[in-house]
Amino acid sequence: MRVAIAGAGAVGRSIAGELLENGHEVLLIDKAPTAISVERVPQAEWLLADACEITSLDEAALQRCNVVIAATGDDKVNLVVSLLAKTEYGVPRVVARVNNPKNEWLFNESWGVDVAVSTPRLMSALVEEAVSVGDLVRLLRFSHGDANLVELTLPPESAVAGTSVGDVEWPQDTSLVTIIRGSRVLTPGPEETLEAGDELLFVAAQAREEQLEDLLSVRREDATG
Repeated sequence: MRVAIAGAGAVGRSIAGELLENGHEVLLIDKAPTAISVERVPQAEWLLADACEITSLDEAALQRCNVVIAATGDDKVNLVVSLLAKTEYGVPRVVARVNNPKNEWLFNESWGVDVAVSTPRLMSALVEEAVSVGDLVRLLRFSHGDANLVELTLPPESAVAGTSVGDVEWPQDTSLVTIIRGSRVLTPGPEETLEAGDELLFVAAQAREEQLEDLLSVRREDATG
């Protein structure tokens, strides 16, 4: 898979390193000469250019990319890069970094963004996840279809604790993606039993989040009336 990353700062280089380790082809783009540190990520391609300029993106052959990641520290730049990648080059997957949570509402399909990653929101979500059991925590927002990646740690009093995944009547437009149990990552097959303390990761429509939280957090005595 070919991935172009706009922004060769610490965030961009870190993403590039991870992708290269997983066998992907990576191009790092930055307009600041001081950001071009080939020795830090020698396996990547490097391009000294302004990712907001069509001529630069032509040089980067963006049309050959499977994914574009707008990872600069400037939200305006990330929006422009996302829009150009999607509308001018038809890149299938565009991921954008949100630096200021106040701008998060802009990072949607209208600007070509498929996945918006807000570092401040993610950090606060992880803090919430660490201290809350039974509360639904939103980790990531997907622009297409108004869906989110959400997490909930199953409380002992949950009505579904001890129930097989296949026996739970999940809300519409929700999908259980992964069960994290201690150090194990489990595929949620229909026979897998849900246990108190499991971290459950879902992709869910925003309109279904409250219903999902109610299903997972409800006490047994409440569920039976």
